[in-house]
Amino acid sequence: MEDHIVQDSIYILKQSSTRLCKSSREQRDSLLLAIAQGLLNDWSDISQANLLDLEIARKEGQQEALVKRLVFDEEKRNGVIEGLKQVAALEDPIGKILERRLLDTSLLLEKVSFPIGVIGMIFEARPDALVQIVSLCLKSGNGIILKGGKEAVHTNVALAASIQKSALSSPLGKDWLLLLTSHSEVDTMLGMNGQIDLLIPRGSNAFVRYVMEHTSIPVLGHAAGICHMYVDKDADLAMAVDCAFDAKTQYPAACNSIETLLVHKQVAATFIPLVAKKMEEKKVILHGDSFTQSLIDCIAYAQGDYDKEYLALEMNIKVVESFREALDHIAEHGSHHTDAIITENKTVAKEFQLEVDSADVFVNCSTRFSDGFRFGLGAEVGISTAKIHARGPVGLSGLMSSKWLLQGNGQVVSSYSGPHAKPFLHIDLDKGENAK
Repeated sequence: MEDHIVQDSIYILKQSSTRLCKSSREQRDSLLLAIAQGLLNDWSDISQANLLDLEIARKEGQQEALVKRLVFDEEKRNGVIEGLKQVAALEDPIGKILERRLLDTSLLLEKVSFPIGVIGMIFEARPDALVQIVSLCLKSGNGIILKGGKEAVHTNVALAASIQKSALSSPLGKDWLLLLTSHSEVDTMLGMNGQIDLLIPRGSNAFVRYVMEHTSIPVLGHAAGICHMYVDKDADLAMAVDCAFDAKTQYPAACNSIETLLVHKQVAATFIPLVAKKMEEKKVILHGDSFTQSLIDCIAYAQGDYDKEYLALEMNIKVVESFREALDHIAEHGSHHTDAIITENKTVAKEFQLEVDSADVFVNCSTRFSDGFRFGLGAEVGISTAKIHARGPVGLSGLMSSKWLLQGNGQVVSSYSGPHAKPFLHIDLDKGENAK
């Protein structure tokens, strides 16, 4: 689309999002369920479109990590359909009373949750992300502009067409959703401060940095997923093997898979051969420091390995002298995404969770649990590693802003100022309590 057409379309979407934020929960939930059924009805077209994208990606020699992200098979379809149903079952996030305070008699202040407005979502590969994003934006009353990567263009077009077809029979219509397909339209989006309220990029480190550096619109996202698992000297080693194996191999292309396994020196000689043998089942390529190389056959560590996001069946192993060294390593090389510790020492576990400065910090489990669906959020629009209102998997709450609503009975500020100022009551009320 030409720039002026994109801008006109976004203007229409902005107006539609204003209506969407005033819609009832029943209307939004009904449409979510209709979209779920529509994906089943239109599966043949969606599947054919995805096979075409996969064929093109392989012909172009795309990396295997990208090809895996691009797959939208029946398993992925069933997953997003379940996600749509979960989102529909969640409480309505619009209009929740967050704070309630009586400033004076008949002067009631409420802080109420309200949609952000228009979300601009720019993502690479992963067409299942499109459905997750749409579900959360619809439920939260936000308009959504989607710009997927060219590698998934046929799948994205088929998915958006199915969603918009389902919306035709809804009183909400379809104008709250806009799919852009041209690369040049990204720069148009980045320049639409005032029409787009929040940008959420999902993709490579370089891609997210580009978005952050070329827009004045607020950006929510993460630039990399360099995740760690630390096996403490007090770890259950069998548990550690299972957790590390899952965190690396269950879906290695995900940003919450581990890239470096840290192992306390006291258990290294026993644990590292065990985990290496397990990793052989999936043919994981291991890079190791000198201590690790003395225990197993692996690639020698090279400068920069600890800062790599492999997104593949490849991983570093480093032996540390102490718990403190593990913490320092994560602080230096981590991306503030997800890090985990395996230990039976509750004091050490607590200290790890308090000190590691990441969005998600786990004890005795796989880092792969860092996910909106698994957290019970229904789905996620992405992972935020920024220290803003939303951190970690971003679900409905991360797409909400708020308004202060004040209801009075003719009060004026001059009554509360000057030498004979009337004092405020400032009485905090229960969120469901009626002000008298």
